[in-house]
Amino acid sequence: MSFVLSWMSLPLIIGFFWLVNCVKILREYERGVVFRLGRMRPEPLGPGLQFIVFPIDRMLTISLRTITLDVPPQDVITKDNVSIKVNAVIYFRVMDPNKAIVEVEDYLFATSQMAQTTLRSILGQVELDDLLAQREKLNQRIQDVLDKQTDPWGVKVSTVEIKHVDLPDEMRRAIARQAEAERVRRAKIIGAEGEFQAAEKLTEAARIMSEQPMSLQMRYLQTLAEIATETNSTTIFPIPIDLLKPFLDKK
Repeated sequence: MSFVLSWMSLPLIIGFFWLVNCVKILREYERGVVFRLGRMRPEPLGPGLQFIVFPIDRMLTISLRTITLDVPPQDVITKDNVSIKVNAVIYFRVMDPNKAIVEVEDYLFATSQMAQTTLRSILGQVELDDLLAQREKLNQRIQDVLDKQTDPWGVKVSTVEIKHVDLPDEMRRAIARQAEAERVRRAKIIGAEGEFQAAEKLTEAARIMSEQPMSLQMRYLQTLAEIATETNSTTIFPIPIDLLKPFLDKK
C-alpha cells in the first residue's frame, strides 16, 4: 500500500518543482530576458510576479541600476613622451536588456576592456600640461567615445572621471621647479610694475612742483619738521638764497 502511495505522490512532487521553476519574481530594477527554444522574446519581462514555461523558456536576469566600474591604473605615454599611470572611474547602466545579452557575451567585462583601451588612446594624444589642466574636457571626450562604442550593446555610459595621475619622481621635481620659477617671475613683474607706477607718480610730482615754486618750499619745510622729530642733537640744513635776498638788496 505504501508503495502505491509513493508512486501516486511522485507526479505531485514533479508538478511542484515544475511550478517553482515556472514562477519568477523580478525586483523593480530587474528585467528578465526570455529565450523560448533558443529564440529571444521581443520584450523583456518587467518587475513583479512573472510566469514562464519551464523547460521551454529560459530567463536571464539583467539589472538596470547604475554600475560603478573602477578602471585599474593604465600605463600611458603622453604626446610629449612622458610616461604616467592613470586610473579612472566609469558610471554606466544597461538601457536595453536584450542587446546586453545578445550583442555581447559579457557586457561588464567588455565595457571594462573598452574603457581601458579608450583611456590609453585618448590620453596618449594630449600633452601632460593639458592632462593636468583640462580634466573636465578629457572626461567628456572619453565619455563620448565610450558611449558611442557601447551603444550597440544597449549600455549607456553616463559619467567618466579621471581619479589619479601618478607622475614619475623626476617629473614631479621638474613641475615643482617650474612652479617656483613661475612664482619668481610673477613677483618680479609685480615689483617692476610697482617701480613703474612710483616713477610715474614722482614724475607727476616733479612737474607740479616745477609749475608751483611754493609747493617746493612747503615740501622743504615739511622735511625739516620730519628731521626735527628725530633724536638728533645737531641738525644742519641749507638755507635757500631766496630767503636772504631781501636783506642783501637792502644792504
